[in-house]
Amino acid sequence: MKAVTWQGTHKMSVETVPDPTIEKPSDAVIEVTSTAICGSDLHLYEVLGPFMTPGDIVGHEPMGRVVETGSGTDLKVGDRVVVPFQIACGNCYFCSKGLQTQCETTQNTDMGTGAPLFGYSQLYGAIPGGQAQFLRVPHADYGPIKVGDELPDHRYLFLSDVLPTAWQAVQYAGVKKGDSVAVLGLGPIGQFCARIARHLGMTVYAIEPEAERREMAARHGIEVFPQTEDAVATIKEKTQGRGPDAVIDAVGMEAHGGVQSAVAKFAQLGAQFMPKKISQPMMDTVGMDRLGAVYTAIDLVRRGGTISLSGVYGGQASPLPMLTMFDKQIRVTMGQANVKNWVDDILPLVEDTKDPLGVDDFVTHHLPLDQAPEAYQTFQKKEDGCIKVVLDPQAS
Repeated sequence: MKAVTWQGTHKMSVETVPDPTIEKPSDAVIEVTSTAICGSDLHLYEVLGPFMTPGDIVGHEPMGRVVETGSGTDLKVGDRVVVPFQIACGNCYFCSKGLQTQCETTQNTDMGTGAPLFGYSQLYGAIPGGQAQFLRVPHADYGPIKVGDELPDHRYLFLSDVLPTAWQAVQYAGVKKGDSVAVLGLGPIGQFCARIARHLGMTVYAIEPEAERREMAARHGIEVFPQTEDAVATIKEKTQGRGPDAVIDAVGMEAHGGVQSAVAKFAQLGAQFMPKKISQPMMDTVGMDRLGAVYTAIDLVRRGGTISLSGVYGGQASPLPMLTMFDKQIRVTMGQANVKNWVDDILPLVEDTKDPLGVDDFVTHHLPLDQAPEAYQTFQKKEDGCIKVVLDPQAS
């Protein structure tokens, strides 16, 4: 089969690799009909290289049709399914608490991390990912989400990651109808954080440097601002000088802006060119994230408010202004999305003919799998109005 593989920093290639097979009774194999490039994939593309091996199959936002099942699943050949990005058992202590990303059965204990993720480095199990023509799905007795046949793939595809991640970010923000929320970054996750918050009755502001991304959010009733020094002051003015009740950081470890972010970027990129026996321990112990978005969130949120981190962070030595955070009594929530915990809330919205979350107005680039390397570059550089890329592994 064909699959998108990591070959080095800024190097993706489509290679012919062996087809996946059933390895355990709880496995299934799906033929992937749609698979997306996530903003988190860009961290593999640049920052998390020390934890990647050339040839790793990437991707964690797939859906498709079941073509083979183990004896321990209820799936049938032909079932149409969306595959959550994390692999969980559904039965352990943490899964029963709705914390599937912490699954005790599948935890990557060798690296001290939670549940494994498809296509996401040694940190999360080095599991072959979903940017491929076929995908082996471990724990298919629990993970896959069965969906109907009536709607196109793009209505369901984002149940794999984007929609649950955004939904959780809003839920973790602890806000309610009538409250105010600011979203930092209007990439794929930020777009849906903003739309979900507005759908749930909140006043939503967003800061984003790219005009095309601001324009997309504005179409869905979001009050948008370019990334300038005036943006924070203006949003504070609109919230009686206090700041919004919550700020959602949808940017993550590669944020731009400020001296700290510039220093961290230099350190991140430098680590890519060191031997793994040096670069991995560096990232594990003294790695720093670019914290421009976090610093903005701390400045912007009202006293006693909440910062919800949905952007991925990976630094172990990232400096935070603890005096300010303590003085402002800021609550901080974060974590990988627990997909299955939120699906029942989201599925009716993506199937609603009125499309309340605007899923039909989201994908900017539909491309065959063979064009994935160019798509990564376009997405990373924010060229050609690229906000969300969906790949078709079956297109010739």
